[in-house]
Amino acid sequence: MSVGSARRVVGGVSVFAVAAGFVAVAGVGVAGAAPVTAEGNVHGYHVVRTISNGTPSVGETITVKSVLTRTGSLEYLQQVKDVHPDCLTYVTDSAKVDGSVIGRDKVEVAADYAKISGSWAVYWDGGLINPKYRTVEFSYTVGAGCARGVDLTTELHVSGTLGSGQLKGVGPSISVAKNVSTTTLSPASGVQLGQSVPLKATVTGGADGDSVEFLDGGTTIGTGTLANGVATLAWTPTGVRTHTVTAKYLGNTKVATSTSSAVDVVVSEADKSTATTITGPTTADAGESVTLEASVSPVPVGGTVQFKDGTTDLGSAVTVDANGKASLTGSYAAGEHSIVAVYSGSGLYQTSTSTPHTLTVAPVVVEQSTTTTLVGPSSASTGEELSFTATVSTGAAGGTVQFKEGARDMSSPIPVDALGKATITPTFNDAGEYNITAVFSGSGNFLGSTSSVQTVKVAAPAPVDQQTQTVLTVPANAKTGTAVGLSVTVTPAPSGGTVQFKDGSGTLGSPVVVVDGKASMMHEFGSVGTHDITAVYSGASGFLTSTSAVQAISVTDPAAEDQETSITVSAPASATKGAKVDLAAAVVPTLNGGTVQFMDGATPIGGPVAVVNGKATLSHAFTEVGDRRITAVFSGTDGYLGSETQAGVTVKVTAEPGTGAPTGSLGDLGAIFGS
Repeated sequence: MSVGSARRVVGGVSVFAVAAGFVAVAGVGVAGAAPVTAEGNVHGYHVVRTISNGTPSVGETITVKSVLTRTGSLEYLQQVKDVHPDCLTYVTDSAKVDGSVIGRDKVEVAADYAKISGSWAVYWDGGLINPKYRTVEFSYTVGAGCARGVDLTTELHVSGTLGSGQLKGVGPSISVAKNVSTTTLSPASGVQLGQSVPLKATVTGGADGDSVEFLDGGTTIGTGTLANGVATLAWTPTGVRTHTVTAKYLGNTKVATSTSSAVDVVVSEADKSTATTITGPTTADAGESVTLEASVSPVPVGGTVQFKDGTTDLGSAVTVDANGKASLTGSYAAGEHSIVAVYSGSGLYQTSTSTPHTLTVAPVVVEQSTTTTLVGPSSASTGEELSFTATVSTGAAGGTVQFKEGARDMSSPIPVDALGKATITPTFNDAGEYNITAVFSGSGNFLGSTSSVQTVKVAAPAPVDQQTQTVLTVPANAKTGTAVGLSVTVTPAPSGGTVQFKDGSGTLGSPVVVVDGKASMMHEFGSVGTHDITAVYSGASGFLTSTSAVQAISVTDPAAEDQETSITVSAPASATKGAKVDLAAAVVPTLNGGTVQFMDGATPIGGPVAVVNGKATLSHAFTEVGDRRITAVFSGTDGYLGSETQAGVTVKVTAEPGTGAPTGSLGDLGAIFGS
């Protein structure tokens, strides 16, 4: 490829500039269309390429015409490929050679090129035989996807019977013009200084999210964003004058900017709003002189205030003084009056009306005396809720009663109800004597009055005895003639009292003293059958009586084919008072069932212990020092008779080290002291 040139035809005048080895010409064509031309040499051809408009708009159709003049020997031109930006779309049936349309079967179209195929003879330009050149045309529609304002290049590829070549870097290029936009600014009138003005610009051709700049003269006053073709700006102008305001759409990558016509916004001085208030008494008697004062703010220059009772004028309008005040003095008839003050306005100061001022005027009446009677308890307990009722002789609602204990108010004043009564329900937490009075406030033409003193003596309540619960523990089975252990636990553990064990309605022995909440006894049943056993706790100081639930014991005759048993007991030879040791019993034959009651002499140790694999074990701490004789009683079970140990074991219980008296004999003491 040889060095070529490019040109843009401008009103019939060509201006050349050398750049990158080819010549370019720029200008504005007729009716806004500016053709662009490029020249170059390729594969024995001198090529002149012309695009009908170098700055087309979206949707416009442009034509690319290439004139190929043969500079070498004869060649049959077979293919011409026009390469273009992929945002251009080939126009069907626009491919032509020397003005003749090329059949569609000879045209190949892709995203970025259009190519024709055939056979066209082209003779040497210096010879006598024609044609010496061929003119090839392609037309395209400019798409919306084209970038705007940037050079989009084109090129030409040719091939024939003598070879092929590519005309690159020559072009010409096109630059797609941005879409046209228009901006219109809505007028604004009646604008006052310090007030916000909504400026509204309407843009055609823009996109949501684009920016519109608002200007006061040449100064930017803010920016709005397009939404549905409209951008707004809340503007608070400064200065009392005429402001020349424009709106400039800033465009985007595909849409050109546009500026609205100027709109004159006349800003005048703002009216001043005012507020009017009334001060004065809210109550009066009929015929009493009352003065009401109206205040206007900010303090205006001039104007009047018209006082009104509802819709009726009260006298003439009163001139507002230098302090913004006006007053009215007069008397009113009995009843409720709603007074307003209406400021007339003056100059820039706007009119205003006060909120209603309520004046309640009472008729002149003759006051009547009253009596107040107080009724309430004369004695009570601390913490008890009491009730004191005051009755006022009016016998009707109105006024309040202030209950007092001595000089102290017992609560807030209590309204008198429709029956002329008021009640308070105090609670006194400290024992003592309290002097209560009721003071009626008075109401309407009824005068106030005070009751006589009601004295109430408050004492601490007597203590309440505690509830108790008695739980009975007995074996499920027993044999006639064999003692079994019965025991109870009383909770909470009382101080004193006894437990009476009972078989049905009959008693079992004498009452047993309760120690640390526990009591137990041994008992032999003399008859077979089911015995319903209960335990009745007698109660004690501060503790109430209680009865256990019924526990059934099945008593059988040991002579009825039951197998005899024997029981032996074992225990350590010595123990320390308060320290637990294990007591063990062995039942022969080895069995499961029944219980073992360990005994300290004749006193049961704890409750019955179940026999498992012929053994029963109890952990026990002795509470007294000395020799303790330990035995055990087996209750028997189904098929086995009860039994007792034939010989017990002795456990020597001593005091804890360092406590109690020496455990040695007098002889030992003599040895110690040498006597």
